[in-house]
Amino acid sequence: MATLRLWSLLLLPFILWGTAMTAMTPLLETGGVWFVAGLRLLPAGAVLLVWVLISGRPFLVDRRDLGWFALFTLVDACLFQGLLTHGMAGTGAGLGSVLIDCQPLLVALLARALFSESINPVGWIGLGLGFAGILCLGVPSELLAHWWLLRDLPAVGQAFQPGEVTMLLAALAMAVGTVLIRFACRHSDPVATTAWHMLLGGLPLLLIAELEQGTLLPAWDVADWSRMIYASLLGSALAYGLFFWFANRRDLTSFSSLGFLTPVFALATGGWLLGERLDPLQWVGVLMVLISVIFVSQRRRLWEPEVRLNS
Repeated sequence: MATLRLWSLLLLPFILWGTAMTAMTPLLETGGVWFVAGLRLLPAGAVLLVWVLISGRPFLVDRRDLGWFALFTLVDACLFQGLLTHGMAGTGAGLGSVLIDCQPLLVALLARALFSESINPVGWIGLGLGFAGILCLGVPSELLAHWWLLRDLPAVGQAFQPGEVTMLLAALAMAVGTVLIRFACRHSDPVATTAWHMLLGGLPLLLIAELEQGTLLPAWDVADWSRMIYASLLGSALAYGLFFWFANRRDLTSFSSLGFLTPVFALATGGWLLGERLDPLQWVGVLMVLISVIFVSQRRRLWEPEVRLNS
């Protein structure tokens, strides 16, 4: 029972992220990408800070962590959320969530370089499958069918849509942010650090929205505001609080590989609510990234079965 509860908590951030992307997608056209990005962060950070205060956790970021905290806020809040919403505007919830999920591959490489986390042959196979799945999902089928065109940079540029490139850059920003949380929380509480970085990171995004649009509040109905509240409070406050709490304590490679599951929930809700569909090659990519999760998260047991038998 305890193991089941732990796995439920481990999966919850990725479930919330996938469904939050579906909730946010219809709001981008009417609310603007900067406004949606900022409003996703700022209220979530405020709510999370209230919970930190009520729970008696350390409230402020330790002064010794302020430099890393500033970098973490810039990369994971401002840069990542800005790129994410711009990428979603050009890709949609389903494909967008798939492209963002190349970040576990980047996290694994960064964790190996910075924290000496082991990646055995099974893990490398899993990461390779995940990368191949991302190619099937994110690279246009016309380009994959004529792979030799990869040598022709103008052809590659024409095949990719701007939203796809932006989403891949967002994945890089999120991967760097996932690693930076360990440096930003050396002397600080990870939940409080997450809350402050969301609160402070949302302010410049809303400022840009004000300068760009001239007005902040869009003409949303009750359903639109409900989607935004869900994306902010559950898809950000709860999801990011849990994610960075676990990321600061668990094996980064195994935990971040669960991010490959985010598209499952985004594709399910995107197909159900928004009518988004994937082609057959992209479904092959979904299967590959799911297998990749199993390989990476269970790499030690699969590579050394005697450890599992003796435990």
